[in-house]
Amino acid sequence: MLGKDYAAFEASYLSPPERALRVNTLKISADEFKKISPFPLERVPWAENGFYTACDGLGKTVYHAAGLYYVQEPSAMCAAPKLEAASGERVLDLCSAPGGKGTQLAADMCGGGVLVLNEINFPRAKILSSNVERLGVKNAVVTCAPPEKLAEEFCGYFDKILVDAPCSGEGMFKKERAAVGEWSLENVKACAVRQSKILQSAVKMLAVGGRMVYSTCTFSPEENEEQIAAALKAYPLKLVSEQRLYPHEVRGEGHFCAVLEKLSGERRDMPLLKPAADRAGLCLYRQWEKENLGLVFENLHFVGRTLYSLPNDMPKTSVQTLRAGVRLGEVTGNRFEPDHSLAMCLEKGQANGVEVDEQTAVNFLKGYTFGCSSNEKGYRLVLYKGYPLGWCKVSDGVAKNKLPKGVRI
Repeated sequence: MLGKDYAAFEASYLSPPERALRVNTLKISADEFKKISPFPLERVPWAENGFYTACDGLGKTVYHAAGLYYVQEPSAMCAAPKLEAASGERVLDLCSAPGGKGTQLAADMCGGGVLVLNEINFPRAKILSSNVERLGVKNAVVTCAPPEKLAEEFCGYFDKILVDAPCSGEGMFKKERAAVGEWSLENVKACAVRQSKILQSAVKMLAVGGRMVYSTCTFSPEENEEQIAAALKAYPLKLVSEQRLYPHEVRGEGHFCAVLEKLSGERRDMPLLKPAADRAGLCLYRQWEKENLGLVFENLHFVGRTLYSLPNDMPKTSVQTLRAGVRLGEVTGNRFEPDHSLAMCLEKGQANGVEVDEQTAVNFLKGYTFGCSSNEKGYRLVLYKGYPLGWCKVSDGVAKNKLPKGVRI
């Protein structure tokens, strides 16, 4: 397949894998992040907000905990921009965990529209949900369902669909050495069968005129070009473009992307979820919101005593849902207690907070309380250089840590 380029391809595996991050523009612009970044950055050519960096420990910084960036393999950043997702659209990332491409789509949508992020494996779906929370995505619905189950309810619904298909992982051999031992020709064939079924469900959910991006991190034609050729024969699709990224040609691992458009079919609506109201609870929340936040959340929905802000035009669905919009908090007795999800979706300057230095921030992320000179009482954001890390509860000069144990470092 590579011919005379094979020697260069083979030699590329002698070099270490590239490290990179993608700036989360839901919280900070790339230009602003470059000003405060503790490590050198070099832009990834095909990702506007992606940057190479040679530093270790990218997932252990305070900025990472604040959701200012997502650690992502450079080549993996190429697929989402090709979908051209925009605010107000209905977008699906069908095989979404751990969330790199899905949160990239969320940034492109700027909080508008509905973004369904699906993962069939429940433990991986929980990881996906935690990344969605950390990056402050407000318009996401995280589901856990087989593609065919999803297709039963969302037929012709989505304007844009990303299929980052489970694959044999040949493009990840340098980064993940364990993948070499797991490879077999039988696995390639099994992946191809699974990918064909996933594509069938994806096409069913795509509205007429809609765009779909199919991507893998493998080299085998059976999982890439042959999948696209078969789909073009079976369904009313048009091929817009195909691209391969090879590690000897780019600073990144192996990747494949194809862009498709649906030529015929229909665009269908779904029944909307009717928000459930609790008048007394809403009054408590609105009062707390007025006193503590610099913005107003809409489309409020109660599940028991827990309050959510749902995406606009939230579809009513029976599939297992781990997250929908923003979990604002709970009404307990005559008070409102904010949730960590609310803290993480707030931007710089949108709520009252306690500014801390780096060491105090690290200690807070480990679960410690800290002294506080504020005379105010109640819930306050813990801020590092203005960016929220979570909630503390201030009383008598002590800031009690309210960070959930599952997100502590």
